[in-house]
Amino acid sequence: MQPRIFAEPAPSADFRLSYGEDSNHVIDFRRSTVPGLRPLAIMIHGGFWRERFSLLYVGHTCAALASAGFATANIEYRRTGQPGAGWPGTFQDVVRAVQFARAHAAQISGDPARALVMGHSAGGHLALWLAAEIPDLAGVVSLGGVASLRLGCEMEIGSGAVREFLGTTPAASPELYRAADPEGRPCAVARVLIHGTADDRVPVELSREYVRLRQADPGPAKLVELPAADHFDVVDPQSRFFPAVIDELNRLPTSSPALPDSRPAAAPPGE
Repeated sequence: MQPRIFAEPAPSADFRLSYGEDSNHVIDFRRSTVPGLRPLAIMIHGGFWRERFSLLYVGHTCAALASAGFATANIEYRRTGQPGAGWPGTFQDVVRAVQFARAHAAQISGDPARALVMGHSAGGHLALWLAAEIPDLAGVVSLGGVASLRLGCEMEIGSGAVREFLGTTPAASPELYRAADPEGRPCAVARVLIHGTADDRVPVELSREYVRLRQADPGPAKLVELPAADHFDVVDPQSRFFPAVIDELNRLPTSSPALPDSRPAAAPPGE
């Protein structure tokens, strides 16, 4: 059965801006319902990086985050089946989109110094990858994320989605996977991986593996397992598990007026 957040239209965004020349280079912005300068939550949707999935379904998530006190930016990016997708195009897109969202945060009363990146499913992979690219983020939250490309490829998640996305396997192209797989990238940003134990699309073992491998990082990596939650419970505001997501967001250091590391975001790969 199709998840509710795909079947029902999400509340409309306040406005959409383009961050590049491609038709996929767009961001939907939403203002918080709470007045004042608010933490900025930048959302990356999932769908196994495939063209047929778009940012629309996590519009529900972003609307709920706005009600919880976050200004939100819901980003689109090039996906498998579209020109320029994969490595490095998709990765360049998400870096560029985050930079753009932070630069335009004032239009939704969002604080770029209190910016966190969230990602669902394949978007969780991209969010965790960004955690190693942009050191001054307030935090990164992976929701049922593909936290290990290597293990995801071995497990054939999404009927070979990882191999399809990168066009190769870890054995055939180890250097590409070292660059693209967050499990092997040291990180100083605080990360929270929230994963349902009943997730049959992206098994919780991927998040467990990531946290196991990244315990020595300068920034903490925390796994929150939600017993009986499935792949979409972590992004559906009507799910009984969604309050746990909000609780974890509120524990991230987004309440501080500024972060110690204010260096500019890293340049996209290949530029």
